[in-house]
Amino acid sequence: MKTRLAVLGSGSGSNCQSIFNAIDDGRLNAEVVAVYSDNPEAYILERARLRGVPAEVLDCRGYKNKFPLETQAALAERLQELRVDLICLAGFMRLVKAPLLEAFPRRILNIHPALLPAFPGVEAWKQALQAGAARTGCTVHYVDAGMDTGEVIMQAQVPVLPGDTAESLHARIQVQEHILYPAAILSALARL
Repeated sequence: MKTRLAVLGSGSGSNCQSIFNAIDDGRLNAEVVAVYSDNPEAYILERARLRGVPAEVLDCRGYKNKFPLETQAALAERLQELRVDLICLAGFMRLVKAPLLEAFPRRILNIHPALLPAFPGVEAWKQALQAGAARTGCTVHYVDAGMDTGEVIMQAQVPVLPGDTAESLHARIQVQEHILYPAAILSALARL
């Protein structure tokens, strides 16, 4: 039986695409049954629609950063109806709280562009550059109520090179993210 995944994202959806690619080439015995975004302009929605995957915009009630509990409760109910096994956050820029965490304990993953616990929060690659880090990378972790504080599943390192810009470093981190996320999903599934 295929694992049923839901993906939440706020942007282009390149990590969602890496999951689609892993499914297509047989590395991941899964299907993405739904994609959700808090941004109606996010390309992740188009990626899903091009594959025939249902894609919906989350109603965040006009809040720019907050993920309203009512929205989370409705989403949790919908994902349970869809019999989702695992939720993958792929560039989703809002904090997940109860009731999603309670409905899907240890079944929500996030990918973060740094070697956590270093550089949590937004634009972690810029934080690494500003701190003068010699290396950074990406982390897939379980989602808990904190910001990028959940248990680490897997990490990949990326060196910070002389002359790196925020853009060049971020591009190299994304290459590793696209390899790491499908592998970490497999690891998380083995722990279910």
